[in-house]
Amino acid sequence: MNRHGSASGGRRLTARRVPKGLLLSVLAACSLVACIEAPAPADQGDPYPEPQAFGDLTGPGGPQVTYTSAQLDKTCAWVSGGEGDTTQHHNIVTMYDGLMLMPWSPETSKNGGVTFFDISDPCAPKTRGYAATTRMRETHSVGFSERSDASFAVVNHGEIVFGSEKPFQGGVLFWDITDPTAPTEAGVLKFDEFAYPDAYAFVVLSVFWQGDVVYVASGDNGLYIVDAKDPTQPKLLGRYVFDPILRAGQVIAVGNLLVVAAADEARAVLLDISDPVAPKAIAGGDFVVADKEGKPRKAYFANLAGSHLYFTRKDNGGGLIVYDIQDPSQPTFAGQITTDGKGGYVTVKDDIAVSGESNHAVVIDVSDLKNMKEIKRLKMPGDLDTATPIGNVIVLSVDDKADADKAGSGMVPFLAEPDVKGPAVTWVYPADGAVELARSSRVGVTFSELVEPKSAWAGSVRLYETDKGPARGRVHGAVNAQELVVNFTPREPLQASTRYTLEIPAGGVTDANGNPTESGFTATFTTGAL
Repeated sequence: MNRHGSASGGRRLTARRVPKGLLLSVLAACSLVACIEAPAPADQGDPYPEPQAFGDLTGPGGPQVTYTSAQLDKTCAWVSGGEGDTTQHHNIVTMYDGLMLMPWSPETSKNGGVTFFDISDPCAPKTRGYAATTRMRETHSVGFSERSDASFAVVNHGEIVFGSEKPFQGGVLFWDITDPTAPTEAGVLKFDEFAYPDAYAFVVLSVFWQGDVVYVASGDNGLYIVDAKDPTQPKLLGRYVFDPILRAGQVIAVGNLLVVAAADEARAVLLDISDPVAPKAIAGGDFVVADKEGKPRKAYFANLAGSHLYFTRKDNGGGLIVYDIQDPSQPTFAGQITTDGKGGYVTVKDDIAVSGESNHAVVIDVSDLKNMKEIKRLKMPGDLDTATPIGNVIVLSVDDKADADKAGSGMVPFLAEPDVKGPAVTWVYPADGAVELARSSRVGVTFSELVEPKSAWAGSVRLYETDKGPARGRVHGAVNAQELVVNFTPREPLQASTRYTLEIPAGGVTDANGNPTESGFTATFTTGAL
């Protein structure tokens, strides 16, 4: 059986020669008795597997515990990366294969690693996989790629090379996570322009994996484009340098759109990646982040949810500034909320946004962007920059000054009941009905919450020629899921002047808790002529 449960073997049938005399007898008989011709088998085409048939996960999924009101908003468990996690320097966590993945490493690259946890009972997390390395540094994002025989993740690379003219070296590091209980290093790519100790100017700040390409935001170095077809031997495809220089912090790919938001600046740039290795500026897509009065406001970082970019405000109080980028040529101010914190990193789940603000984390109701409201604050010792909602729990993480008697991350129940609502598609790019698309196009969607990457696969994310239908018009390609975003990358260039349908069937893509999409989604696009 293969990993999705379909038989890959079976008895081989071979053609046999019919004796000439027997064939003549059969033909003669047919001249006397009406021979009934068996109908030709119908053209079954290339049918998709069932949406939910992606196989069993290694872990049980997200939090499955109900809490009392007295248990809410309090740290119920401390989480460390493991034996090598001596600095307790943590940032993002995410879900993969039914387990919580925590990359851990300080800026200095002295030590680091990845650890997988069973968090079905968040107040009693269990380590399920662990690997340490000296070739990793502070990581703010994790990209994933599923292959037929292996699974990989990409994070930030950094190492100290004693005796070298450049003792601090860095780039991107790939992990083989086919078996998350035993992750191993797969490959590394260093960038010549990487420089430390400045924590923002010339280091890698985030990564995003789409198809065989990894986009890397590297501060003033701009954007690196990496060939990750073979993650054990990644190669540099190109580099995009912004003019004027943009301190590239966050990078997110949704179909043909690349979002690059500045770190510690009041700017973002939207690029056309119809040709994935040759980004092009979108007229009107380079914009200044400003408040409702039109005054530029620096943002520490940003994140995408639906067609909205959420910027974590850094100066003149914390909070969020939100822009609508549904039309990338006309980004528009959508709303703001001010707190008394100092922006870190933000993640959106359904109608809430959770942001680390150094001294605390804040949970914000974003159901109405023109009237956002603070719901609650959560605290933890240390520089609390990251807060990640998973199910009915928020994982708090500090990247400095962790309590030596505790750990760099804490599990905090914030809702009483476990999450039972599946993820919903919130945006598609290119837009439904788009025409004249390049044959090299990819299609992306965003969901209302973090999705389980393993559940985004050939059965649950489908692209096909509209006129031929799902079975006969199927397009083969790669599906990548990273946080809220799922992309489909065709294996071959699309046909010219052809209409395509993207379909997300109900019951396929799931959230961290295993809740599937409740409603199907479709969008259509048409390619241009040759």
